Amino acid sequence: MDIKPIPVPAQGTTLDWQLDQPYRAKHLLLLLLVLAVLLFTGHRTEMDKMVVMTGQAVGNLVGLADDSQVVRGLSRVGASMWPPAFGTEEEVARLTDLDRDQLPFLAKIETREKVEQHLNPDTLEMETSSEKVELLIKPLGYAWTVFIKMLETIEIAIWGTLFSVVLSIPLAWFAARNYTVNHFTYTLARGTISLLRSMPELIVALFLVLAYGFGPIAGVLALGLHAAGFLGKFYAEDIENADKKPQEALEAIGAGKLKTLWYGVMPQVVPQYIAYTLYILDRNVRMATVIGLVGAGGIGQELKGRFDMFQYDHVATILIAIFIVVFLLERFSARLRAKLI
Repeated sequence: MDIKPIPVPAQGTTLDWQLDQPYRAKHLLLLLLVLAVLLFTGHRTEMDKMVVMTGQAVGNLVGLADDSQVVRGLSRVGASMWPPAFGTEEEVARLTDLDRDQLPFLAKIETREKVEQHLNPDTLEMETSSEKVELLIKPLGYAWTVFIKMLETIEIAIWGTLFSVVLSIPLAWFAARNYTVNHFTYTLARGTISLLRSMPELIVALFLVLAYGFGPIAGVLALGLHAAGFLGKFYAEDIENADKKPQEALEAIGAGKLKTLWYGVMPQVVPQYIAYTLYILDRNVRMATVIGLVGAGGIGQELKGRFDMFQYDHVATILIAIFIVVFLLERFSARLRAKLI
């Protein structure tokens, strides 16, 4: 074996180090191409207009611009949303089953003067008339309505998550390359997972409302089908990526595929499965609000109705309730993951 000596530079000389350039002309051309595409698509999506309008809004806030459409619109909506509506008022004359001796909790009856304007057909002038009416005041009446609707939303999210878990478990079995029956079942399972994941909940809910009618059934199915596409993919990939050594040991002593999966794979993947499922539950709570806009039950239906009637103070109450629920659910999920994972 020949050993070649390492050349040593003469005293007083230095070695010339040559490093490859990290960026070449092709990288610059690629960057210019990406910038050109972004500029083109940015103009099509009105990103330039957004920058101009946002700059006007900032200038208006600091006193450099006289007017801003963004500031005017947000100010008008913000003024209408404050204060949030927590109570309800109903005319006593319209309540047929009201028992004055047993009013709802914290409710009271007040007499107010109701002023109305109407057109006089003889003089064709607007005239004002007033009358005294009795109103049933419920200080927390609307807050209770929002609470009931949010409870229904949470129930839709929970059942949608359970449905997705039940559906995704067999899909994950057949979509895992190392446990599927054959190539056909693998392709079929992977295709089904991709199909479920590609269909937005809102579109699915539209069709299911036509099939099942307005209500939570469409919401549960829409959330469950879409989430099964995500969980099926995550579950299958974790099965494929699980450590092979426990599986090989079980196979060496004659364990079948089912026992190998149950004893060699599941202990490894269950913590991740819990994390995925909790994430889907958190996501379903938020998406249950959105699909409610098309009649799939929950707080979304109430939100759309109040928004269409320009009752932004009621909308503010709903948004506050959604934020509280999502925040509490996030804290609950974090604590549960810390204990189980």
